[in-house]
Amino acid sequence: MKAAICTAYGPPETVTIADVPDPVPRPGAAAVDVAAAAVTLGDARIRAARAPAGLSFGLRLAFGLRRPRKPVLGMFFCGRLVQAAGGLSAGTLVMGNTGMAMGAHAERLVVAPDRLFAVPGGLDAAGAAALFFGGLTAADFLIDKARLAPGERLLVNGATGEVGCAALQIARHLGAAITAVCSAANHDFALSLGADAVHDYRSGPPAGQWDVIMDVAGTLPYAAARPLLAPGGRLLPVTAGLGAMLGAALRPRRHGHMVTAATTADGPPAMRRLLDLHAQGALRPVVGATFPLHRIRDAHHLADSGHKRGAVVVMMDQAATETAIAAK
Repeated sequence: MKAAICTAYGPPETVTIADVPDPVPRPGAAAVDVAAAAVTLGDARIRAARAPAGLSFGLRLAFGLRRPRKPVLGMFFCGRLVQAAGGLSAGTLVMGNTGMAMGAHAERLVVAPDRLFAVPGGLDAAGAAALFFGGLTAADFLIDKARLAPGERLLVNGATGEVGCAALQIARHLGAAITAVCSAANHDFALSLGADAVHDYRSGPPAGQWDVIMDVAGTLPYAAARPLLAPGGRLLPVTAGLGAMLGAALRPRRHGHMVTAATTADGPPAMRRLLDLHAQGALRPVVGATFPLHRIRDAHHLADSGHKRGAVVVMMDQAATETAIAAK
């Protein structure tokens, strides 16, 4: 099979396309012929061994000290089930998350059956591959950690990437009053996803106070966010360095506020909740761009840029042409 492999840490040019043996399913695992896979900010960070401040060494411990231990990256995918597994018949179009096992940037992968779900009607392969990454993070922070309630004021700092797009939609579903911080070029886009007000990040922090601040961009540490938090407010540092994570763990309550930066749940129950939100019309995937597998370096460059809309997806069909999708 063809796969994108990363055998050294570095820029997108370290990723190459190679012919590799098909993966052999271990007992109880399922094989999937991949149709589409997301290239996330997480993939880009693993490829570059680059993480928020203080976490790069931990990343290398988890994924390989000198080079990626698993050279085929990618966690989120859509494809066809090769053989019946997990109550699904062979040939079912499935979507899922390989977790730390990775392996989605290839024409075939193996995965635990409980991490597979039938693709619901209305989702194409690219959308199915894109749904989970941002949605899992947004739902975990807004629903589980912040317990965002109807009528509460939410500020999303970094509102139009993978996590931000999902956060705007989920917060709208929960009944929050949302202010989105993003580039001026993305203001209409953010409004279309559920924001009630928008603010250009180039203008500095917005004026006002919010019950919940979700800092996806990583530019509002507690010292900067404190004046923006209402009494009893909660700060969600999604992109947190080691110091911020330790601070949140050791001192979660400060000056009448709460700070939480725990890791995100991404197992089967969390994925099932995302599919329920999609079924309710509360969440749709936002695919900013697709590339054929042989152009995965371009996908990594875009994931690295910090200025993409929604998700970036690679399609395994080598005849596919690049498609830029205006998210509306």
